[in-house]
Formats: sequence, C-alpha cells, structure tokens
Amino acid sequence: MEILCKKYHILTYGCQMNIHESEKIAGILESMGYVYSESENDADVIVFNTCCIRENAEQKAEGNIGALKQLKKKNKNLIIAVCGCMTQQKGKADALIKKFPFIDIVFGTHNLENFKSLLILKSAQKKAVISVLDKEGEIIEGTPKKRTSFPNAWVNINYGCNNFCTYCIVPYVRGRERSRKAEDIVNECRQLIKDGYKEITLLGQNVNSYGKDLNKEDFSDLLEQVASIDGKFRLRFMTNHPKDLSPKLIETIKNNPKICHSIHLPVQSGSDRILKLMNRHYTREDYFNKVEMLKNGISDIAITTDVMVGFPTEDEGDFNDTFDLMKKVGFSGAFIFIYSKREGTPAAKMDGQVDEKIATERIMKLLEFQNEFNRNQSLKYVGKTIEILCEGYDEKKGKYLGRDEYGRMAYFDGEKDDIGKFIDVKIISSGGISLFGEKV
Repeated sequence: MEILCKKYHILTYGCQMNIHESEKIAGILESMGYVYSESENDADVIVFNTCCIRENAEQKAEGNIGALKQLKKKNKNLIIAVCGCMTQQKGKADALIKKFPFIDIVFGTHNLENFKSLLILKSAQKKAVISVLDKEGEIIEGTPKKRTSFPNAWVNINYGCNNFCTYCIVPYVRGRERSRKAEDIVNECRQLIKDGYKEITLLGQNVNSYGKDLNKEDFSDLLEQVASIDGKFRLRFMTNHPKDLSPKLIETIKNNPKICHSIHLPVQSGSDRILKLMNRHYTREDYFNKVEMLKNGISDIAITTDVMVGFPTEDEGDFNDTFDLMKKVGFSGAFIFIYSKREGTPAAKMDGQVDEKIATERIMKLLEFQNEFNRNQSLKYVGKTIEILCEGYDEKKGKYLGRDEYGRMAYFDGEKDDIGKFIDVKIISSGGISLFGEKV
C-alpha cells in the first residue's frame, strides 16, 4: 500500500530511547509515502510517542492529546496514534480510548515495528485499533529509520531491563533484557559511518549488561568491534548501572581513542538505606570504589550521573549523604529530579512519601551546588583549544555549536559546511555550562 502526498507529525516524550524509536516510526511512515510536517494542523497522521518514567511526561502527553479534539472534528480523516511506555501500562490503552475516543490507534513498546500493518488496518475500518502485547516479542531487524540528529546517531544494542529498581516502571513496560546480535549492531554502525555520521551513541536501559542473554560477546567486546570500524568518529554509550561497571570495560575505553572519555553512571542516592530501598544492588562505598576505579584507569574521565531526591522515607540525613557524595565525586553533569510516584512499582506502595515542599527545597540545594560546580569547570576551558563536533546552528545565539568528547557544549562563528565536521575551537569565554570560542 503506497500513500502519496500525505503528511505525518510525531511528538516525542522522554529519553534518547524514545527519540530513536520515533526515528523508526518516521522511517516506517516515509517508506509508505508520507512526508514530514512541522505542524500538526496539516498532518494526516499524528503519532504521540509517550513516556511514563515520570508523571509530568505522562500528564503533558495526555494534555497534548486532548488538545487535538477540535482538530479531529475538523478533519475526520486525521489518524491519531499513541504509542510508547505509557500505553504499555496495564489497562492504560483502554483508559486512553475511553478518555479520548477520537484516538485511532494505540500500540505498545513491544510491537512498534508493526505500526505499518496497524495503520493499514485502521484505514480499512472505522473502529479504533488497539495492539498492546503483554510479552515482549523477538527483536526485529531492518526497520527503516528516518534519522533526525545528524551528525549524531542512536543505535539500540539491547531492550528492556532486569534490575527492577523499586521506583522504576521500565521493566514492566519494556520487558526483560534482550540483546541484539553483535553483527547486526556492527553492520548498522558501519553503514552509519559510511553515510557520514560522526558520533554514535549505543543505547540500552543498561548497556553494560549487554550480551548476558546471548552467552557470547559482552559489552566490552561489542565496543571493541564498533571502535574498530574504519573512519574518524566518536563512540558513546548510555546508560550504565554501577553494579555492572567492570575493569574490563574501563580498560576498553582507555585503549580505544574513538570511545569518548565520558560515562553516565547514575547514583540516584548517596544513602545506603535509600539505595537498599531502591533495590540498586550497591552501597555508597561500592559507588565510590567504581568512581575511583574509573579515575585511576582513565585520568581525564568525565562522569555524569542521575540523582533522585524525595524518595519515600528520605530524611535529612539521607539527603545529606547524597549531597556529600556529590561534593566528593565532582560530577561533570547531573540530571537531578524529584521522585515521581509511578503506580505499579513497589515504591508507590511505600509509606513515608516525602512532602513536595521539602523535596523541592532539597533539589534546589543540589541544583545550586551543581550549577556552581559546572561554572567553575567551564572556566578551566578558557584559553584552551578543544576539538568539537559541529552539530548545528543556534538561531538565538547566532552561532554554530558542538560538543567536545566530554560532552561540554561550545559555540563559535562558523559556516554551514562546518556541520558534521570536527572543528578546533579556542575557548575565549564561558557562561554557565556553555563555552564560547573561535575557530583555529
């Protein structure tokens, strides 16, 4: 079935995983003859790729879905599809259709590759199509992709999660860990380099548990294979679980110049009591040991993290332990957020939910510290020349921009042809976490 001269629009919520899955949805639609529209108003198909990791993402998605009611009245042929983590929650698909009866298609995280057949089915009938699988299916290779982040590319290496942190909904909506075959990943990366991409980020809920279900290559072996591809490019990966960070992986990063000397290592809390309640499988001391191992193995390593405040029963002592850990580690960046109660997780049933006002005071204290730390780190760049990968143009600043291998953003006066190239930039000044310089 080929549909010509029709347009689609995708709204994506959540993490890099969702961004990449939206690229697959776009690829499927373009393989059917659709073209992208910047606006919802003239689209023939609108897809909401949702996230339920935090409550505000879910609320935002539902608010935007509701706002399309009038557009659907004007255009009876408009097809509205909703997918992603939110739809995979138990009973959520039926609840969405009941709340928004103008939705046409609801599908889950386990059958994204079937979107084409679901769209064809909806075009042939009036009633809504609901297709949410209870169990994860086999990994399907060869799904077309419309990549949107040149010169960066996202590549899934595994899906799902086996860790069952008590606050996290991911294992329930994305299933257990399943790894792609190494040869398929390497072939995809090789083609990306051939197509001109200069930075590849390997994605997984827990990348360094890759391969455990295959009993073949582990994550370090996979990194070696991807890093051995000819051409100049950067290799990143996320997200790591501290319990699975190994000396072998650190040695692999150290010995391969294409692998960026930066790692995202979520700590979530600095309190042993809270870490145990979170079911994180490591202690505060364990985390410090991993950090020491990283810094001893790779002297210039940049470590970023996730920090959660306001987890159930967190008291002032627990919070101070987290604050103390942040001071001692010195993170290059931190995603700091307030615990969000997710129905269906063990933490949602815990007593001692922290008052929102207290949680807000705590997060502001951490943000103030981290922002000041980032400003001081940026000052150390002034006068130095760094290599950045130019990613695009910032209309507001009127400058081109790109990051160094440690993830620090730099702005400079350049040319359109600089996009997708490695550029040497001398840093003249800094502002917050951003750097400003001139081409050398």
